[in-house]
Amino acid sequence: MNEAVYDTRFFVEFFNSNDPSLLEKIRKEKYRREKYVSVIVIHELYKLSLANEGRETAKRKVAFLKQEFKIIPVDSQIAESSAELRQKYKLSMGDSMIAATAMSQNAVCFSDYPHFGQIKEIKTAWFE
Repeated sequence: MNEAVYDTRFFVEFFNSNDPSLLEKIRKEKYRREKYVSVIVIHELYKLSLANEGRETAKRKVAFLKQEFKIIPVDSQIAESSAELRQKYKLSMGDSMIAATAMSQNAVCFSDYPHFGQIKEIKTAWFE
């Protein structure tokens, strides 16, 4: 599967990791054919950056996402799938939206959060 939907955790590591080994693995991710981001990730990353680093940094990070990734908006199908996943797995709204986005794109969900691994409807990946 060469398509991926990236969770906010990926970008936290991408922008903040000091681990050279992990950063090298992150850089290799740019070779995926299709790289998707839920619009929810834009919200989460902007909010985190705004609180911790300021508005200009938040805007730069989101501009990078818009340039390098295909942004997937929440439509009615994603919203309904998200509600189903949220109910079934007791997820937060953001995580259920990201998982539903992965389902809609038939893409792997790139995150190391354990609760994504419990969702039978999606595949997950992280750096080994």
